[in-house]
Amino acid sequence: MAIIVIGLSHHTSPVTVRERFAISEARVPSTLQLLLDSNLADEAVILSTCNRVELYVSTALEPAKVFVALQDFLVNIHDYRDPLTDEIYKLGEPASIEHLFKVACGLDSMLLGETEILGQLKKSYEIALQNKFTGGILNKAFQKAFNVAKQIRTETNIQRGSVSVASAAVELAEKIFTRLDDRHVMVIGAGDTSEKAARALLSRGAKSVIVSNRSHERAVTLAAELGGTAIRFDEWASRFADIDIVVSSTSAPHYILDRVKLEPLMKLRKNRPLLLIDIAVPRDIEPEVNFLENVYLYNVDDLQAIADGYMQQRKEEMKRCEAIIVEKARALAGSRRPPGFNSSQPAFEQ
Repeated sequence: MAIIVIGLSHHTSPVTVRERFAISEARVPSTLQLLLDSNLADEAVILSTCNRVELYVSTALEPAKVFVALQDFLVNIHDYRDPLTDEIYKLGEPASIEHLFKVACGLDSMLLGETEILGQLKKSYEIALQNKFTGGILNKAFQKAFNVAKQIRTETNIQRGSVSVASAAVELAEKIFTRLDDRHVMVIGAGDTSEKAARALLSRGAKSVIVSNRSHERAVTLAAELGGTAIRFDEWASRFADIDIVVSSTSAPHYILDRVKLEPLMKLRKNRPLLLIDIAVPRDIEPEVNFLENVYLYNVDDLQAIADGYMQQRKEEMKRCEAIIVEKARALAGSRRPPGFNSSQPAFEQ
C-alpha cells in the first residue's frame, strides 16, 4: 500500500480555477464514497479549503495509472472541461507524506506558518474517519502529521506571532482605512474563518460588527459572543448604508453579491469607500464590483502580498522545519515505499 496525493493549490492555480474544484463539506462523504466505489483507493481523505483541494489516497494500484485516473475523477465530478497543464500536482511516497506534514505545519500555506490549516486538516480527517473511509495506513499518517505539527510549533519559531487569513484580512483593512475605531463591519457567513476575522477586527478597534448567516441561530450566537448584532441572511443588503468593511465567507455555490445588486446600495451609502474582503471559495462576490467607484474588492489570492511580508520573518526557520518533516516522513514511509519513486523527488511532481 502506498500513500499518494493529487490536488491543486494556490501554488499552482488561481482562485478562478480552484473555486471550480471546491468540494463543500456536505458533499465530502458522498464524493469519498464515489472515490472508493471506483476502486481507485482503499482509503481516502478529501481536504478542500479556500487555498487547496487535495485527495489523500492509500492504494495498492500502480501509482502512475492511479494518478491519471484520479485526475480524471476530479475533472469529471466537477464537469471541468478547460485544458489543464500544471494546475494539478501528483505526489508519491515519500513526497506525498512530506507534503501532508508540510500542510499540517502550515509550511505549504499562503501565510507561512499559519495555524488555521491544521484545524481544517483535522476536520477533513475526522469526516473521513467517522464515515469509515480511512484505515490503518491513512490513520497512522494523519495522526503522525498532527504530532509533527505539534513538534514544529513547540521546537521552532515558524508560527511566532498571529498569522492567518483573518489577520491578513485585518491588516488589509488597516491599509485601506488607516484606523478602524470608527469603522463598522459586516461579516457574512458565521464559520470559523469569519469568526476569527470578526474577532481580529474588533481587537484592532472596529466600532461595531453585524453578523449575517444562513442559519440565523448561529448568527445570533456569534453576535452575542462578539457583542454585535445579528441579522437574517436575506436582510444583510439592507444594512449596507451603515457599514464600511464586509468580510464574506459563505459556502454558497454562486455569487451572493454582484454589480447589479451593489450599485444601488452604493448610492444609499453616498459613495463612502467600501472594502469587500471575499475569503470564500467559490467566491461570494462578483469581480466586476471592483469597477464601481469607491469599492475595493480583495479575494484570497490578493492576500498573497500580505503573506509575502510575513515570509521574510519566518523563512529562516524553514530549514529546521523541513529537516524534521523529511526525517519523520521517511521513517513513516519505511517499507511501504513503492518501487519507482525516488526519495529525492520534488514536493510538486507532475
